Amino acid sequence: MKKVILIVLMPFWLAINPGIAQDREHNTIPLIGAAAPSFTAESTNGTIHFPSDFGRNWKILFSHPRDFTPVCSTEILELAYAEKEFERLGAKLIVLSADELDTHFSWKAALEQVNYQGRGLVKIAFPLVEDKSYVVSELYGMTHPEAKRGANIRGVYFIDRDDRVRAINFYPSEVGRNTQELLRTLVALQKTDDNYSVVTPANWMPGEPVMVAHPNILMEENMQQPNSIYFRYTWFMTFWTNAND
Repeated sequence: MKKVILIVLMPFWLAINPGIAQDREHNTIPLIGAAAPSFTAESTNGTIHFPSDFGRNWKILFSHPRDFTPVCSTEILELAYAEKEFERLGAKLIVLSADELDTHFSWKAALEQVNYQGRGLVKIAFPLVEDKSYVVSELYGMTHPEAKRGANIRGVYFIDRDDRVRAINFYPSEVGRNTQELLRTLVALQKTDDNYSVVTPANWMPGEPVMVAHPNILMEENMQQPNSIYFRYTWFMTFWTNAND
């Protein structure tokens, strides 16, 4: 009898607690390799249709819990200083926050008056996207079911030219994100896309040797020659010195 009562009451309970049902249905982090969830939203650059408006570029989506927060403010400025480098690598930056658009404009204007670390004033050209209804936050798994509303996970989503999710990083509110590490990750992803036979080792930096996951017979033969472009530390760790050529 108790089971029957529970089954009857469950739809009613979910109806009066839609947030629980919605979290279960939508609040899922996209999988690596999955298609990037699409959305339409207002931003400081006008209405955007993501990811279609950004074409065959790499897209890096950043989430922030609120405007005018101290750590996030430093991150926005660092991204603005580095934006030309991201552009050179064929990547577009998109920043998301749950505050309203008017607050986004105020935050942007205030940040553009900050001479951060003596590097001069900088314009913020990338869009700050409004997500006051948490639609995008839930699409990308940015909200935590046990956290208070608005306490979005501070995530970074790397999305490739084919609109596939390639990497996801999450950070606590106390720790600022490292712009140079984001650039390094982007270059590493592009390097492995350009040559599917290579991977990047720990602490890899652009210009350093990459690794060959499965050396072929020609590589094995080349390794026996003086001044070979390949070397290894053991049979399962093969490196390629001039993969940049």
